[in-house]
Amino acid sequence: MEADQLRSLLDQVRRGETPVEQALEHLRNLPYEDLGFARIDHHRALRTGSPEVVYCPGKTVEQVLVITERIHAQGPKVMATRADRTAADALRERFPSAVYHEAARIVVVPRDAEAPAKEAAEQAGPRVNGTILVVSAGTADMPVAEEAAVTASELGSPVERLYDVGVAGLHRLLDQRQRLFEANVLVVVAGMEGALASVVAGLVRRPVIAVPTSVGYGANFGGLSALLTMLNTCAAGVAVVNIDNGFGAGYFAHRVNVREETHG
Repeated sequence: MEADQLRSLLDQVRRGETPVEQALEHLRNLPYEDLGFARIDHHRALRTGSPEVVYCPGKTVEQVLVITERIHAQGPKVMATRADRTAADALRERFPSAVYHEAARIVVVPRDAEAPAKEAAEQAGPRVNGTILVVSAGTADMPVAEEAAVTASELGSPVERLYDVGVAGLHRLLDQRQRLFEANVLVVVAGMEGALASVVAGLVRRPVIAVPTSVGYGANFGGLSALLTMLNTCAAGVAVVNIDNGFGAGYFAHRVNVREETHG
């Protein structure tokens, strides 16, 4: 349940439009719903601003479907990450409005049309400070880059992409430096030795979120060499997420990009 839904429900009770018992039924599953194999955190959107996300690997297709159904029943948009074709097809069959971002391996089930509408000021989504630019070193890094881009976009941030501009051909990056300067937050995705994040952070005044990928030959150790390079960067203003964690990078980038409201 999101904050606008709870506010609408309480307003309906106050106006006498919704009986208290009916309101209690709506609130029955707060703060979480126990399914036996999963405890769904319906309270998360109220605490953090974003509902729980379904991570598909390790779950059966039926578990993915049930968890998604229960989250969606509370109204919010649902994202299912690292969804393979089997899980994606099952979700799209159950939810005809669902969209599968194949490159990102994310299925998005849109917000329940029956859910209470947001206040007019919230219709355009969260207030953000600018654009998130997702930068990838190579074409092989694109699945992780797309996971970051789709995640940030679905959470409500404007997102642009700048792919295949790695350090092996630095002129490709420098040719696009104006786009680097204009971004409010940058997500830099790189495998092999992972040097691109340091290069970008040395050019811009904005936060850089570095994502090491498992792309590379044997001595890359499945992304460990890129991770260590990024952790040991001498450029200031770099935060590093785990290997191949495009979702975490996109989520964090959006958090950085959101303009918090102050109340006097």
